[in-house]
Amino acid sequence: MPETPPRDEPQRKSQKESQLESQTEPQLPLSQPPASSPPLTASQPAQQPSLHNWNAIAPEQLNPLLTRQFVTGAECMLARIVLRKGCTVPEHSHPNEQIAFILEGALRFDLPGGETHTVRAGGVLVIPPNVPHSAFALEDTIDFDIFAPPRQDWISGDDTYLRTPNPTPR
Repeated sequence: MPETPPRDEPQRKSQKESQLESQTEPQLPLSQPPASSPPLTASQPAQQPSLHNWNAIAPEQLNPLLTRQFVTGAECMLARIVLRKGCTVPEHSHPNEQIAFILEGALRFDLPGGETHTVRAGGVLVIPPNVPHSAFALEDTIDFDIFAPPRQDWISGDDTYLRTPNPTPR
Protein backbone atom coordinates (compact mmCIF):
# COMPACT_ATOMS: atom_id res chain seq x y z
CA MET A 1 0.00 0.00 0.00
CA PRO A 2 1.52 3.39 -0.99
CA GLU A 3 2.36 5.93 1.69
CA THR A 4 -0.02 8.83 2.06
CA PRO A 5 1.56 12.12 1.09
CA PRO A 6 2.06 14.55 4.00
CA ARG A 7 -0.84 16.92 4.54
CA ASP A 8 -0.49 20.68 4.80
CA GLU A 9 -2.49 20.72 8.03
CA PRO A 10 -0.56 21.21 11.26
CA GLN A 11 -0.13 18.05 13.29
CA ARG A 12 -2.37 17.91 16.32
CA LYS A 13 -0.66 17.18 19.59
CA SER A 14 -1.96 14.55 21.93
CA GLN A 15 -3.28 15.69 25.29
CA LYS A 16 -0.24 14.10 26.95
CA GLU A 17 2.19 16.00 24.67
CA SER A 18 0.43 19.29 25.44
CA GLN A 19 0.58 18.58 29.18
CA LEU A 20 4.31 17.79 28.98
CA GLU A 21 5.00 21.02 27.06
CA SER A 22 3.04 23.12 29.56
CA GLN A 23 5.01 21.55 32.41
CA THR A 24 8.33 22.50 30.84
CA GLU A 25 7.43 26.03 29.72
CA PRO A 26 8.41 28.68 32.28
CA GLN A 27 5.41 30.16 34.06
CA LEU A 28 5.42 33.93 34.55
CA PRO A 29 3.54 35.62 37.40
CA LEU A 30 0.34 37.23 36.15
CA SER A 31 1.44 40.66 37.32
CA GLN A 32 4.52 40.78 35.10
CA PRO A 33 4.52 40.97 31.30
CA PRO A 34 6.96 38.75 29.41
CA ALA A 35 10.46 40.24 29.28
CA SER A 36 10.14 40.87 25.54
CA SER A 37 7.07 43.08 25.97
CA PRO A 38 7.50 46.82 26.48
CA PRO A 39 6.10 48.02 29.80
CA LEU A 40 2.46 49.13 29.55
CA THR A 41 0.64 51.66 31.65
CA ALA A 42 -3.04 51.40 32.42
CA SER A 43 -3.84 54.42 30.26
CA GLN A 44 -2.11 53.28 27.05
CA PRO A 45 -4.60 52.13 24.42
CA ALA A 46 -3.94 48.55 23.41
CA GLN A 47 -2.44 48.09 19.94
CA GLN A 48 -2.19 44.35 20.49
CA PRO A 49 -3.61 42.01 23.15
CA SER A 50 -2.28 42.90 26.59
CA LEU A 51 -2.70 41.21 29.95
CA HIS A 52 -3.21 43.28 33.08
CA ASN A 53 -3.55 42.43 36.75
CA TRP A 54 -5.30 44.76 39.21
CA ASN A 55 -2.57 43.95 41.77
CA ALA A 56 0.00 45.51 39.43
CA ILE A 57 -1.94 48.76 38.83
CA ALA A 58 -1.43 51.28 41.62
CA PRO A 59 -4.74 52.48 43.09
CA GLU A 60 -5.28 56.21 42.68
CA GLN A 61 -6.63 57.77 45.91
CA LEU A 62 -8.99 60.45 44.59
CA ASN A 63 -10.41 61.45 47.96
CA PRO A 64 -10.47 59.85 51.43
CA LEU A 65 -13.37 57.53 50.49
CA LEU A 66 -12.63 56.75 46.84
CA THR A 67 -9.87 54.89 45.00
CA ARG A 68 -9.71 54.04 41.32
CA GLN A 69 -7.75 51.87 38.91
CA PHE A 70 -8.36 51.59 35.19
CA VAL A 71 -7.22 49.89 32.03
CA THR A 72 -7.80 51.54 28.67
CA GLY A 73 -8.24 49.90 25.29
CA ALA A 74 -8.66 51.59 21.93
CA GLU A 75 -12.48 51.73 22.16
CA CYS A 76 -13.37 51.29 25.84
CA MET A 77 -12.11 51.51 29.41
CA LEU A 78 -12.56 49.21 32.41
CA ALA A 79 -12.35 50.80 35.85
CA ARG A 80 -12.20 49.24 39.29
CA ILE A 81 -13.58 51.71 41.82
CA VAL A 82 -13.55 51.17 45.57
CA LEU A 83 -15.93 53.38 47.54
CA ARG A 84 -16.12 53.43 51.34
CA LYS A 85 -19.54 53.64 52.95
CA GLY A 86 -20.81 57.24 52.76
CA CYS A 87 -18.81 58.18 49.66
CA THR A 88 -20.66 60.50 47.30
CA VAL A 89 -19.86 60.81 43.62
CA PRO A 90 -21.29 64.26 42.78
CA GLU A 91 -23.73 64.74 39.93
CA HIS A 92 -21.97 64.76 36.58
CA SER A 93 -22.46 63.63 33.00
CA HIS A 94 -20.13 62.52 30.23
CA PRO A 95 -20.37 61.61 26.55
CA ASN A 96 -19.43 58.00 27.37
CA GLU A 97 -21.84 55.13 27.76
CA GLN A 98 -21.32 53.60 31.22
CA ILE A 99 -22.04 50.08 32.41
CA ALA A 100 -21.67 49.73 36.18
CA PHE A 101 -21.32 46.27 37.76
CA ILE A 102 -21.32 46.02 41.55
CA LEU A 103 -19.08 43.19 42.74
CA GLU A 104 -19.50 43.89 46.47
CA GLY A 105 -21.61 46.34 48.47
CA ALA A 106 -24.31 48.68 47.20
CA LEU A 107 -24.53 52.00 45.36
CA ARG A 108 -27.55 54.25 45.03
CA PHE A 109 -27.58 56.01 41.67
CA ASP A 110 -29.64 59.21 41.41
CA LEU A 111 -30.84 60.08 37.90
CA PRO A 112 -32.90 62.89 36.37
CA GLY A 113 -36.54 63.29 37.37
CA GLY A 114 -36.03 61.84 40.85
CA GLU A 115 -35.35 58.34 39.49
CA THR A 116 -33.09 56.24 41.75
CA HIS A 117 -31.65 52.77 41.43
CA THR A 118 -30.02 50.87 44.26
CA VAL A 119 -27.55 48.44 42.69
CA ARG A 120 -26.33 45.67 44.95
CA ALA A 121 -23.69 42.94 44.51
CA GLY A 122 -24.27 41.20 41.18
CA GLY A 123 -26.34 44.08 39.78
CA VAL A 124 -25.62 45.98 36.59
CA LEU A 125 -26.79 49.48 35.61
CA VAL A 126 -26.44 50.85 32.08
CA ILE A 127 -26.23 54.65 31.87
CA PRO A 128 -26.53 56.14 28.36
CA PRO A 129 -24.20 58.95 27.25
CA ASN A 130 -24.88 62.48 28.57
CA VAL A 131 -27.31 61.40 31.32
CA PRO A 132 -26.63 63.35 34.54
CA HIS A 133 -26.15 61.02 37.50
CA SER A 134 -24.64 60.80 40.97
CA ALA A 135 -23.89 57.87 43.25
CA PHE A 136 -23.84 57.25 46.99
CA ALA A 137 -22.17 54.24 48.65
CA LEU A 138 -24.65 52.63 51.02
CA GLU A 139 -21.94 50.16 52.06
CA ASP A 140 -18.26 49.63 51.37
CA THR A 141 -18.42 48.87 47.63
CA ILE A 142 -16.32 47.48 44.80
CA ASP A 143 -17.66 48.69 41.46
CA PHE A 144 -16.41 47.78 37.98
CA ASP A 145 -17.37 50.32 35.30
CA ILE A 146 -17.01 50.01 31.55
CA PHE A 147 -16.90 53.25 29.57
CA ALA A 148 -17.13 53.52 25.80
CA PRO A 149 -15.28 55.39 24.50
CA PRO A 150 -12.60 55.73 27.21
CA ARG A 151 -12.96 58.65 29.65
CA GLN A 152 -10.44 61.21 28.41
CA ASP A 153 -11.00 63.34 31.53
CA TRP A 154 -9.81 60.41 33.67
CA ILE A 155 -6.81 59.72 31.45
CA SER A 156 -5.73 63.38 31.53
CA GLY A 157 -6.53 63.82 35.25
CA ASP A 158 -9.14 66.50 34.51
CA ASP A 159 -11.69 64.97 36.91
CA THR A 160 -11.73 67.40 39.84
CA TYR A 161 -15.32 66.48 40.73
CA LEU A 162 -13.94 63.17 42.07
CA ARG A 163 -10.85 64.67 43.74
CA THR A 164 -12.63 66.93 46.22
CA PRO A 165 -13.46 65.85 49.77
CA ASN A 166 -16.86 64.21 49.97
CA PRO A 167 -19.79 66.47 50.79
CA THR A 168 -22.06 65.55 53.67
CA PRO A 169 -24.11 62.49 52.62
CA ARG A 170 -27.69 63.24 51.79
